[in-house]
Parts: sequence; C-alpha cells; structure tokens
Amino acid sequence: MRAIIKILPVAALMVLSMVAPKTASATVPAMLFGTIEFEARSHSALPQWRRVMAGVNSEIETYRLCAIDGEACPNRGVMAWQALLQGLKGEDQMKQIRSVNRFINQWRYRTDERNFGQSDYWATPVEFMTHSGDCEDYAIAKYVSLRQLGFSADQLRMVVVHDVLRDLAHAVLAVYVDGEVLILDNLSNAVLPHHRLSQYLPYYSVNEKARWTHMPSTPTQIASNLLKGE
Repeated sequence: MRAIIKILPVAALMVLSMVAPKTASATVPAMLFGTIEFEARSHSALPQWRRVMAGVNSEIETYRLCAIDGEACPNRGVMAWQALLQGLKGEDQMKQIRSVNRFINQWRYRTDERNFGQSDYWATPVEFMTHSGDCEDYAIAKYVSLRQLGFSADQLRMVVVHDVLRDLAHAVLAVYVDGEVLILDNLSNAVLPHHRLSQYLPYYSVNEKARWTHMPSTPTQIASNLLKGE
C-alpha cells in the first residue's frame, strides 16, 4: 500500500468486459469526499491498475464456469464468492452492496510483502480469494463483484485516500447510487455515505474509464495537507 500514493500524474483507457449486463449509471452527486476533482481518460501512470484489470479480464471465463459448476472453481473461496453473486442477482442494489461488502470483509488482512514478497501488489479476485490481501485488494474484489452484478463502471471507483486518524494511506470502494456516494471499507461492514467519513482525504480515484486526481476544497482539508507537507 505504501507505493500507491506516490503516483500523482494521471493515467490509458482500458474498458473491462464483464459477464453481467450493465445498469443505467447513477447521476453523480457531490464531489467525492468534498474535494475538487480533475478527470483524465488515461491510466498510463497507474500500471498496477492496468495490470490488475488485464488480470480480471483473463479470469472472466473462470468466473463464468465456476458459477455454472463448482468443480470448475479454483478453490472454495472463489466457489463461495460466485455462489454469493448468483444468489444476489435480481436483488435491489443496496442489498447487493451490503452483502458484497460483508462477504469480502471476511478475508483476513494480509500484507503484500507476506503474500507476494513485494511492497505493493494489486491482486485480482482469484488471487485475493486464494491469498487474501490488503486494502486495495478488498476494494478491487468488491469492484469486480458489483460489476458482475450489473453495476456500471460509472457507478464505481476505487479510491486511494489518506486516513488522517491513522496517518497512513488506505483504499476503499466508492459506489454512486441513488444520488449518493457510498463507501465500502475493509475496516467496517457498515456502508456509509462519503460525507460521514471525514477522516478520509482522497489522493486519486479510478475506474475502467478514467482516473481522477483530488484536491482539497475546504480550509480543513487544505490545513491537513499543509501539515503533511503536501
């Protein structure tokens, strides 16, 4: 997780083809965590995101086969994951969001150093279900889960934030639905609106279509960044 906050330039268009049908994208409400956003349709400065999305594309056939036949699943974690998603199809979006958040949060936190011998490695869902992972791996698994359930890319962003309470980098999933931004966090099974999580200041957010750089918009956010020397 330490390396992900160092990437400040904006990143190449890479659209992920998911197996589920897309729903209409939600109207984007207030700026994420109250910040000013700068959008770029490029992922060139985010090689980890590009690599993990390519990995997800290569796993799609595995997801499809696993959903049909449990014996085709790489392991029990992937089997349970696909069973959950199959059971959630057709349910209302809030139930899907809460269920996915709780399910993925069951995996025990493990560092990239322990799993892969690297300081920062973004895992695909199959890798996550096999080894578990750290904060961005939870967010990626939730992102792919909701995409499979029919959420559009426009409704989802992985967000890399500064947690001012713990003074460290963190990653969460933002979901845009019904005029609100909901945050899925591996630290809690509660799904809360972004404006209730004032401890998070975003560095950048990303989905398949674009990347956003975030700048503080309030005196409190600006003061926090000055104290950090940013």
